[in-house]
Amino acid sequence: MPTTSTAIDEAPPTSEHLTDYDRRHLTTYARLLDAAADAADWREAAAVVLGLDPSAQPERCERIHAAHLERARWMTRIGYRDLLVCRSSH
Repeated sequence: MPTTSTAIDEAPPTSEHLTDYDRRHLTTYARLLDAAADAADWREAAAVVLGLDPSAQPERCERIHAAHLERARWMTRIGYRDLLVCRSSH
C-alpha cells in the first residue's frame, strides 16, 4: 500500500519549478529520502512508499522509484525554494 492516496505517475514532472504533482507528493518524497538515508533496498521502498510490486515488474518499478527519488533530491536542492516563495507571499 502506498503511503499516500495520491496515485504515482510513471515519472514525476521535470519542470524547473514546483508543480501540483510535487505538492501532492511531498510526503512521498520525504519517505523516499528517509528510505534512501536508511539504505533501504529500492524494492522495499518501491513497495512500501510507492505501492508498487517490484516482483511483478522489476524494471518498471526500479525506473519509477529512481525517477521519484531523483525528484525528491531535486526538491532538497532547488524545489524547496518555490515552497518558501509561496509561504512568504501569504
